[in-house]
Amino acid sequence: MKLVFATNNKNKIKEVQGLIPSYITLLSLEDINCLEDIPETQPTIEGNAKQKAEYVKDKYGFDCFADDTGLEVDALDGAPGVYSARFAGPQRDAKDNMNKLLEDLKDTTYRNAQFKTVIALSLQNNIQTFTGICEGEITKTQHGTDGFGYDPIFRPKGLKQTFAEMPLSEKNTIGHRGKAVSLLVKYLNSLEA
Repeated sequence: MKLVFATNNKNKIKEVQGLIPSYITLLSLEDINCLEDIPETQPTIEGNAKQKAEYVKDKYGFDCFADDTGLEVDALDGAPGVYSARFAGPQRDAKDNMNKLLEDLKDTTYRNAQFKTVIALSLQNNIQTFTGICEGEITKTQHGTDGFGYDPIFRPKGLKQTFAEMPLSEKNTIGHRGKAVSLLVKYLNSLEA
């Protein structure tokens, strides 16, 4: 089975590649010559994931899955949420986003947050969604050099390390994207059975 993962984020591709079974050939947007920016204009994480998967299926004809992920911070009423990648502006810079978030939280000790990933699978003209959530908190400073995005300031519940301080294998086991991909794989395996 060939499936397109509708992302240009090489970190996400690397994360997901290690989670899917060997009978699935994972193609990137680059592999199918989809070089344009795929629209993400929906007001929800789930809506953006569906929009991206449907775009690739409609324009390129490939079965496809897309994800959208947001960091939802309780003290900010769920922000940055769907705007996580552009929280500090259209430049989509991870450092700027982290600095803005730390600045916004500087006067509060209430730092509960969760990462939420929704994967939308467009397969044989049906759309299925799979959601993974990882609860945790925002640290006061950055820790670690691995990972990407908000990983250096997100500490999963019950752990002492941020995502950026742990090996990818551990992050995949407990993380939001790993959980959503696990549900996706379970579903795909049920079709193969």
